[in-house]
Amino acid sequence: MPENNEQLGIVISGSLNKGVEVRLDSAASVEDMAVGRYVTIEGEKRRFFGMITDISLGVIDQKLTLTPPDISDPFMAEVLAGTSVYATLHVLPMLTIGGGVTELIEGPQPVKTVASHFSRVNLASQRDVELVFGGEDERKFYIGTPLDMETRICLDLPELVKRSNGIFGKSGTGKTFLTRILLIGMLQKSAAVNLIFDMHSEYGWAGTSEGGRAVKALKQLFPEQVAVFTLDEENSRRRKVSTDFVVKIGYDEIEAEDMVLLRQTLNLTEPAIEAVYQLSRRFRRDWLLSTLQLKDSEETRELLKELSIHESTFQNLQRGLATIRRLPFIESHASTNAVEAILDHLDRGSNVVLEFGRYRDITAYILVANMLTRRIYAKYQERMERAMGEDIAPPHPLVITIEEAHRFLNPGIASQTIFGTIAREMRKYNVTLLVIDQRPSGIDDEVMSQLGTKISCLLDNERDIDSVLSGVSGKSELKSVLARLESRQQALIFGHAVPMPVVVRTREYGSADSYKDFLPAGAAEIRKQAEKDIEELWQ
Repeated sequence: MPENNEQLGIVISGSLNKGVEVRLDSAASVEDMAVGRYVTIEGEKRRFFGMITDISLGVIDQKLTLTPPDISDPFMAEVLAGTSVYATLHVLPMLTIGGGVTELIEGPQPVKTVASHFSRVNLASQRDVELVFGGEDERKFYIGTPLDMETRICLDLPELVKRSNGIFGKSGTGKTFLTRILLIGMLQKSAAVNLIFDMHSEYGWAGTSEGGRAVKALKQLFPEQVAVFTLDEENSRRRKVSTDFVVKIGYDEIEAEDMVLLRQTLNLTEPAIEAVYQLSRRFRRDWLLSTLQLKDSEETRELLKELSIHESTFQNLQRGLATIRRLPFIESHASTNAVEAILDHLDRGSNVVLEFGRYRDITAYILVANMLTRRIYAKYQERMERAMGEDIAPPHPLVITIEEAHRFLNPGIASQTIFGTIAREMRKYNVTLLVIDQRPSGIDDEVMSQLGTKISCLLDNERDIDSVLSGVSGKSELKSVLARLESRQQALIFGHAVPMPVVVRTREYGSADSYKDFLPAGAAEIRKQAEKDIEELWQ
């Protein structure tokens, strides 16, 4: 494999929009090249930093493709490689580094021109990568390493939490591990507090690897900074998870607006949703329980006639609401207020993981996530407006993590939901989203365009790839990079938190050493306890 700074070839053609073609030197093996690797181009006045996005083979004489020569003789193979056959790299330059006054003062800058013909192309060195991505500090968090290099790639976390972000990839590619690492980064750097709607109980106390091995989650690594809430106390007890709060939802807490997201899940018609608002106006806070208790009687028919609700619409609504009634955590009136409990922990800088236990039905997930998010967002809106009016400190940035994001943000309902509102408003009220999904094509295009940073593991569906890369400069080139990621522990990262798109091999998670690395420097007592836990885990 070529050493860093060894010449790979020279620029022979190209453009600013489509990238440049590089003729590979005969001394460099084409099999050592890989899509996603970094190169530098030594222009006359600037150095360019770019990524290999395609590799191709060519011949000087087309007759060679019709009558291929015998290359069993090593000497003949060497002669042909130097005279008749060649390889080209397609390189997408993305930044200029250290070539002019601006680059020297302000650091790497976006590419606005191309290198001249026959400019030398080298494999990027460790120093080049460090110059572009910087080192880990109070703002930047180590997420992984480039392909075939040991340099650490870091995300700018304060920049990350300014907008909503997404983690994508087909099932089994490591989205959950990536999410854990990113959440740990936010905890470690105190970039934001997190509210995590944990559908599969993977982020609270412990999770599982692809091989079924138990791995530590946030609460074990940061016991003082993470609170575990649960909808299923019995499940938590069986798993020996110490919980901070048991969430119960009262019938009188569910508002008409909470039903909009459940329309598709409960198979409700549009008239049924309109009927919800009419019944809510009639029965106020008790509308849901009162609707369920209405019997097939003359009195009920009179009420429906008065409210202009068709009988078939009412039956459709009752069938849908019966699904909600079957959820065990729904009570006539909840004795504790989950919203106040969550806000109390967030205000103290504690991150909240809400585990769903056995209640993994999508109806339960959407209902609870939507209800709590609407109310918490309203509180943050009030606090931000008061902070601006009274010139006081605003609330700490909040990141809300949701799985199965297409259920909340599909084109049919994104404009009507709180999640669509948060994504479009960016950090207007100090609240952003972290969306996790294996079907990004199911998310509304406008929402996808508002995501500041996207982290994508392998996707093999054409529509999903197009959705993730929509609106990105160099989309066609990055498309080939994304489609060729390995099935595990590799991801393409692009957006506001990194200076340019980067393919990384994500850092290790799940070993004793990796747990130690995640702990903040100087946290002696926490580190000591973690080491004790690690010894017990690996005995």
